[in-house]
Amino acid sequence: MSNATAGLNILKAVLPEWWPVLLGLLVMYAPTLHDLFVGLWSTEGQAHGPIILALALWLIYRQWPGELNNSGGRLSAVAGWSVLVLSLFSYILGRSQQIMLFELGSLIGVIAAIFLIKGGSNLIRIMWFPLFFLLFMIPLPGTVVITLTMPMKMAVSYVTEVILHWADYPIARSGVILQIGQYQLLVADACAGLQTLLTLESLGLFYLNVVRHTSILRNVTLAILIIPISFAANVIRVITLTLITYYFGDEAGQGFLHGFAGMVLFLSALILILGMDSMLRTVVKMWANRSPQAAK
Repeated sequence: MSNATAGLNILKAVLPEWWPVLLGLLVMYAPTLHDLFVGLWSTEGQAHGPIILALALWLIYRQWPGELNNSGGRLSAVAGWSVLVLSLFSYILGRSQQIMLFELGSLIGVIAAIFLIKGGSNLIRIMWFPLFFLLFMIPLPGTVVITLTMPMKMAVSYVTEVILHWADYPIARSGVILQIGQYQLLVADACAGLQTLLTLESLGLFYLNVVRHTSILRNVTLAILIIPISFAANVIRVITLTLITYYFGDEAGQGFLHGFAGMVLFLSALILILGMDSMLRTVVKMWANRSPQAAK
């Protein structure tokens, strides 16, 4: 039996019991999702939100156990109801005061509470990564984003200038403003900001969860390397936009090709992650082959 067939069978088995819960979640959070799709998630800086939500739901479906065994018993139920009450309070506060951090963040608490009540601590242990992964779709407070984004933009701008100057392009930099030829480009938050870094970090962690390497060294090393990989992908994106503007003008740089540069960002990050993972696989194999010889 294939994994897809097994997944469909599990879905058919749990749907009669879970559809009221799913319906309640949909009714409760449909207004929130509508506001996000016409608001934050329609902006370039937060466009990763629906992708994170879809991937998290897929992970929940993929990792769902065949049978639920509430090993926590009453303790899990009490903890679940406590988390649910706090999450509902967070939802009411966020919805009434238009604080998306609380409103959307309550979704994770509500889902965790339902898992505790219905499946106990075992289900939480199985589903910890999808719950953690959902954190990446929550928009951070503006003050935090501004504070952490400026140093990142400065670093990306500096590295872009150094690389293009080395390639003999007529480029100069003033802060986060790049001057190439007759054109000036402002390195915006969406090009090299905190949200972009978090999006790429989530992409790397999702990859690690899906491939599930047995080597702890490989997993930990790749998880650490995701941060410089994300930075490198941001630099590639800014370089791409700069060269598009230099060769084709402002309209091309700010138009369709600007969106294309966003695709370049994620493709380059994915390629770098896959390339680094392949290199780590080679290193781990070499280390494993040398260990028996060293033991002799």
